[in-house]
Amino acid sequence: MADKSQSFRDVVVWQKAHAFTLALYRITEPFPKHELFALTSQLRRAASSIPSNFVEGFRKRTKPDKLKFYNIAQGSADECLYQLILAHDLRYADTSALQADLEEVSRLLQGYINGLERNDT
Repeated sequence: MADKSQSFRDVVVWQKAHAFTLALYRITEPFPKHELFALTSQLRRAASSIPSNFVEGFRKRTKPDKLKFYNIAQGSADECLYQLILAHDLRYADTSALQADLEEVSRLLQGYINGLERNDT
C-alpha cells in the first residue's frame, strides 16, 4: 500500500495527521503559561509524533520496519487522545472536535496498517 504513493504527502493518513497537528498547535496556544513545559509541550510532541513516525515508516523498505513506526504513530495518537481529554477536563479548551479528528486519523492509520499486513510483497 505504501509503495504505490511516490511521497508521504500523497497519503491521506499523513495529510489528516498533519492537519490535526496544525490544529492542535493552534488550540494549545492560549493554554496557561504554567502548562508550557508540561501539558502543552507533551500534547504538541505527541501530536507531531503521529505524522513524523508515519513519514519515517513510509521510507522504510521492509514490512516489519514500516509496521514498527506505524505502531509508534498509533501509540502517539492514543497518548494524544488522553491528553486532549485531560485538557478538556481541565477546561483549557473544548477539544471535542480535535478528539474526533484524531479518532479519524487513528482509523485511517489502522486501515493503512491492515492494508500493509495483507500485502504479500
